[in-house]
Amino acid sequence: MKALTFTLVAEPPERVDLSPLTPERLAGVERRDIEKIQIGTSKHGSKVGDIFRVAGSDRLDIVFEGGSARLDKVAEGMREGSVRVVGSTGAQAGRTMRGGKLTIEGNAGPHAGSGMRGGRLEITGNAGDHLGAPLAGELAGMSGGLLIVRGRAGTFAADRMRRGLIAVLKGSGDHAGSRMIAGTLVVAGGAGEMPGYLMRRGSILLDRAPKSLSPSFVECGAPDSVFATIIDRYLIAEGILKRPLLGKAPHRYGGDNAVLGMGEVLFPR
Repeated sequence: MKALTFTLVAEPPERVDLSPLTPERLAGVERRDIEKIQIGTSKHGSKVGDIFRVAGSDRLDIVFEGGSARLDKVAEGMREGSVRVVGSTGAQAGRTMRGGKLTIEGNAGPHAGSGMRGGRLEITGNAGDHLGAPLAGELAGMSGGLLIVRGRAGTFAADRMRRGLIAVLKGSGDHAGSRMIAGTLVVAGGAGEMPGYLMRRGSILLDRAPKSLSPSFVECGAPDSVFATIIDRYLIAEGILKRPLLGKAPHRYGGDNAVLGMGEVLFPR
């Protein structure tokens, strides 16, 4: 069967909520009924058929041809199957994902992967602020799964992250890994100011020494690290990196001791 394909006809006149267009929510829905689903979030009240041309039939394999910064909540809550966006997306792409695979062949807006619990989200371009971070009023951000950004991420990536792995390959803004509860954040290409600020647990892995750390981090030397060897092998095996990030004995800083202080920031010697 051919993938269920939504081809963007024109730039949407409003921000649209694409959360209804996931494999499990479209299972058994006829194409003519799919075109009647309301996705507009303003007085325009746009329906799928107003913005997309729909073709194909495989509900477990969904493709959005054409991107826009107004396409919000792509694959929100997805549990199975795959969604691919040929272009960029708006806010909250992959939010609360529990399974499946989301690929964005472009840039993603703020809060990509927010509340993610499982699955794989890969962004080939850049990501906005608050990657994998909670929305206002929520207590925790990403709590599982694998999130890869091939480009750059904005500020507060992995804020209040609880579990899972986030990898950013061309640098991040300030406060990456702030208030981390647990989990692993990998940043190649350089991190901004104060990575790991107020982190309680978790690991932040960098490809170079950070510009600055909170003064409540403590240097722990450069001990031989089994974890560093294992995570390097994992990142290469998953196709995230082509060569080891840390090596056998990376520098290690423990903190943030202004809070629980059981986190760590690692970078090569």
